[in-house]
Amino acid sequence: MREYRANEIRNVAVVGHGASGKTTLVDALAFVSGSTKRHGHIKDGTTLTDYTPEELERKYSIELACAYAEWMDTKINLIDVPGYLDFQGDAVAGVAAADGVIAVVSAAAGVEVGTEKMFREATTRQDPVLFVVSQMDKEHADFDRVYQQIRERLTSKVVPVEIPIGAGTSFRGVMNLFARKAYLYKAGAKPGEYTEADIPAEEQATFDKYYQEMIEAISATDDTLLERYLEGAEIGRDEAIHGMKEAMKRMDLYPLFAVSAEHTIGIQALLTELVQLMPSAYEMEELHAFKGAEGDHTVEIHAIDTNPFAALVFKTHSEPHVGDVSYFRIFSGSVNNGQEFFNATRDTAEKMGHLCVAQGKDRTEVPVLHAGDIGCVAKLKNTHTNDTLSTREHPVRLPQIRFPEPAVSFAVHAASRNDEEKLQPGLHRLHDEDPTFETHYNAETHETIISGMGERHLDVTMAKLKRKYNVVGELTKPRIAYRETLTAKAEGQGRHKKQSGGRGQFGDCWVRMAPRPRGAGYAFVDKIVGGVIPSGFRPAVDKGVQEASARGILAGYPLVDFEVELFDGSYHSVDSNEMSFKMAGILAFRTVSPKCRPVLLEPLDEVEIHVPDRFMGDVMGDLNQRRGRIMGTDSDGNGHGAVVRAIVPSAELHLYATDLNSLTHGHGTYLRRFHAYEQMPAEAAQKVVAESAKHRKEEKEED
Repeated sequence: MREYRANEIRNVAVVGHGASGKTTLVDALAFVSGSTKRHGHIKDGTTLTDYTPEELERKYSIELACAYAEWMDTKINLIDVPGYLDFQGDAVAGVAAADGVIAVVSAAAGVEVGTEKMFREATTRQDPVLFVVSQMDKEHADFDRVYQQIRERLTSKVVPVEIPIGAGTSFRGVMNLFARKAYLYKAGAKPGEYTEADIPAEEQATFDKYYQEMIEAISATDDTLLERYLEGAEIGRDEAIHGMKEAMKRMDLYPLFAVSAEHTIGIQALLTELVQLMPSAYEMEELHAFKGAEGDHTVEIHAIDTNPFAALVFKTHSEPHVGDVSYFRIFSGSVNNGQEFFNATRDTAEKMGHLCVAQGKDRTEVPVLHAGDIGCVAKLKNTHTNDTLSTREHPVRLPQIRFPEPAVSFAVHAASRNDEEKLQPGLHRLHDEDPTFETHYNAETHETIISGMGERHLDVTMAKLKRKYNVVGELTKPRIAYRETLTAKAEGQGRHKKQSGGRGQFGDCWVRMAPRPRGAGYAFVDKIVGGVIPSGFRPAVDKGVQEASARGILAGYPLVDFEVELFDGSYHSVDSNEMSFKMAGILAFRTVSPKCRPVLLEPLDEVEIHVPDRFMGDVMGDLNQRRGRIMGTDSDGNGHGAVVRAIVPSAELHLYATDLNSLTHGHGTYLRRFHAYEQMPAEAAQKVVAESAKHRKEEKEED
């Protein structure tokens, strides 16, 4: 492979809903360009960018993968990202590393939620977007229907640039509006090869309609072109292409193409338009990076070879016998094979050994990579996703990728006791690969909690855990960290007396217990008068009460927000000691606390749900069934729907992301954060108490 400079590089993320044809399109682009020797197929497990065991088994993309196509003296870096929302983290990373986006829409299925979300992500980042209607050879393919769906659900600024000739089994070519020619394909011809011809007579009316629409749209975005168009002057091919490219940069227009990637129909024309319409890495606007590892001011970053080196690691992939492979986008400067660089994020030096470019699972070592390019390197010592690679002389930190927050949580434990020691290291390594997968240990419930974007995400992650680290993880519903508290005052005695020959044990205390305001915590009040309990033994009563309160009264959960007043007692000059009074404190707690009308407290979460207006009623009804309190609704501010704010018990939100996805057909998203603890309704509390008693009984039987 020859070296490519920034003005010869196009970085394109290929996005779309699952099964829309993204991976097959990337495979076809690389194959028709001659950059790969084989045209793969999903059903055979031979596509270029689906190669992990999990992807081959499930037959859909799970991880971001990189490929490239060399065309017209240009290197097109293709970033194939997952389509299903469970793996949205990698999709966001791919868009962040690219300068433009191909949004793939199935000709049969039309616009789906995955395409909608990633189109919004691209436009939020102000990236130019090119739409491709894929699978034009499939049954029920309908270009006009998909075009109208894009106009209605995504953007009214979409403009067809290539029109299909036929559909389904009769799909045989495309009409290119720029060239005003038909590209006709024949079965059995060389892949991607076509015959250029005049527009077929039966297609002339369709061509004229779309051509007029395209020229009007392009002219409307440029005053000079508009003036010429109104004067009746002809807009030439090169002028139209240039006008479209500039309008794409401003997000004024989104061109639309039609292909069959499986049969490589329309692929050559798409490669040509990618080179002509997508901005080069050099043309993209500068970034603003933080200067220095701890810098508080910024510096402009441009895709120029002579500027200091700066690159962002946007993906980490772990491979057996290789270790971690770091994929990075160079935003400034160039890097040579074997060169040392500085990780400003972690304040550590690294060496770029075996600098490579990726073509799916294959990697080719290269001597140098220039500004704007995408590369990868293995076995870096302490570099992870979202780290900035720069130089020690000019350390910078590039803006980090904002990954979506996990939405589903489970408790996990090793299926075998022999695997328990390997579980935690394996989970942390998986987090390094995938920032949307998180893990932590809950000290209250004594469970390891894992969180991800959905049940499918966690299912795949557990499969990776087994394959890569030979650990079988079993998932269960996480226990809720309930609390207990008091609602009334009471008093009583705790008396500990033990005599078994020799020196005995004696401790005697009287306490009053009372509730405190929510969030006030625990308080111990010493009201002893006259030395009935020596001052040295009184803290032991406090310790005993606290130890007993940690085990609760009703269901084994910690007691909170209460006061204990030590007001009387007695001691023995020989048999009394700290341990005796600690036991007396424990007994006093067990005697008095049940009289104080204890209740269960449950954690509540504040949720913010973004949902299209048409699903509002279903979502609010569902929240009511979950004992939620609706706090208010607002417009989301961008015309896409509404925001519902509610307070919901944490126990009612397990797998809520799955249920919300079902209720809203994938369009709803939500955020949650802890709100407060509140008293639990009696009926719900009884269920928790019963479950807790059952759990404790099972634990005793196991012991």
